[in-house]
Amino acid sequence: MNDHDSHDSHEEHGNHEEHDQHDGHDHHEERDQHDGHDHHEEHDQHDGHDHHDHHSHDVETLGVGVVTVSSSRSIDEDGAGDAIVAAFEDGGHEVTVRELVADDFDGVQSTVNRLVDRDDVDAVVTSGGTGVTPDDVTVEAVEDLAGKTLPGFGELFRRLSADEIGTRVVATRATAGIVDSTPVCCLPGSENAVRLGVEEILLAELPHLAGLAGRED
Repeated sequence: MNDHDSHDSHEEHGNHEEHDQHDGHDHHEERDQHDGHDHHEEHDQHDGHDHHDHHSHDVETLGVGVVTVSSSRSIDEDGAGDAIVAAFEDGGHEVTVRELVADDFDGVQSTVNRLVDRDDVDAVVTSGGTGVTPDDVTVEAVEDLAGKTLPGFGELFRRLSADEIGTRVVATRATAGIVDSTPVCCLPGSENAVRLGVEEILLAELPHLAGLAGRED
């Protein structure tokens, strides 16, 4: 990846970052009945407010499915995908499957559906297709599958990105949700963006999210 001073992967990768120039990375419940922080309420065990054995269900070593969404690049030219793989492996996790799919609603959906059904995939991370051009359909495809959405992921990603790219962050639609008990996180297609998302958010939170989403008790 390039450094974190800019998300400048569009100019560095030519047509391979064509979608990211439109999402700000071109250079690249239930409330608590009382006060929202009652740690004795059962539902708080799953929303970040339980400090008693909070991480007992975490997945120690994740099996990650990595999906690059692009109609213009190949796996050999996939710098963003390489960055995702490197970040998870450096964090002690395993990338069990890596695929590239064109910017196509049905293609993205079928790929995500197939990966979340695999026993060796605890989480799926996509890159690309999160901008505002007509063929940026990753967000729509994944949200259509998700039984639960995780708005906090996109909110935090945009907040962190604003420090680097300023107001261009309004065009990035990074998102996450739970598809068939598996977290699926959608990042922009630039190297800087995926490094930020994985290194600053997902490495810390995906083991916990995967453990909670897959609980059977």
